[in-house]
Amino acid sequence: MTAEGEVRGELRRLRARLPQVTGTLAASADGLVLASETDEAKEAEHVAALTAAALGVALRLTEATGQGGFRELLIRGESGYVATYAAGPTAVLTLLAEPRINVGRLHLEARRSGARIGELIRGALERPALVPRKPNRPPSLAGP
Repeated sequence: MTAEGEVRGELRRLRARLPQVTGTLAASADGLVLASETDEAKEAEHVAALTAAALGVALRLTEATGQGGFRELLIRGESGYVATYAAGPTAVLTLLAEPRINVGRLHLEARRSGARIGELIRGALERPALVPRKPNRPPSLAGP
């Protein structure tokens, strides 16, 4: 199975454990979609780009306030949640969830999946050509 297939499998398992999650996305810190379980591919690209922008602000905020490296970001809207979690040092896991989700359970399950996805991506980067990379060093969520 390819790294993308393994990541997609983890996204499916996460959605099975949390039925109130309506979409999942694994992306690089700079907004490249690695795998998604959403209704439309175009939506995944749009969410990945917005996640990268929000991540940039979150990284600056945690750095400026001395809170250390990025771990997670939770946004609550009128119609539900958008939650982003670190998935290793160079990727993120973003989830869309219904407003009735148990946020504690969301954090627990997403943190576990983020760690697993980080391991899968790290393993893929050690093997050539499995995960697209830009020629320069990928951005790190842990800071400089």
